[in-house]
Amino acid sequence: MSRTAARSRARAAARLAAVQALYQHEMEGTAITVLLHEFHHHRLGATIDDDEFADADVPFFDDLVGGAAARGEEIDRRIADKLARGWTLDRLDKSMKAILRAGAYELIARPDVPAKTVISEYLDVADAFYDKPEKGFVNGLLDALARDVRA
Repeated sequence: MSRTAARSRARAAARLAAVQALYQHEMEGTAITVLLHEFHHHRLGATIDDDEFADADVPFFDDLVGGAAARGEEIDRRIADKLARGWTLDRLDKSMKAILRAGAYELIARPDVPAKTVISEYLDVADAFYDKPEKGFVNGLLDALARDVRA
């Protein structure tokens, strides 16, 4: 595997793990430092119940989780601004919020990653959780957000 392909796989694994960590944070209120420790020592690159977790880009994972949590109010406001009239963030399920928060953070704070790559990667993450309509929602919202923050 080429170095670029390995880095791409490690970042994809980091994104999926970041969404899982943000979901756990929302569900249980687990502190970010505790979550990072748990993922570093028990999930990233581990095998749990015969499921093998890919080696992730750990610094990238830490940035996504820590950054999305630290900038949560700004990110939630930006997401809410893109929702259809009558919709609120509270109407979205926790998995969807985690995907959108991680994707929004990456669009806002990681200009080193092309917007098309960010959107494509979070569509892949959404594919692990949802069917086609929800993927379309993720695509539309992150695309609209990218036009604002990457103008």
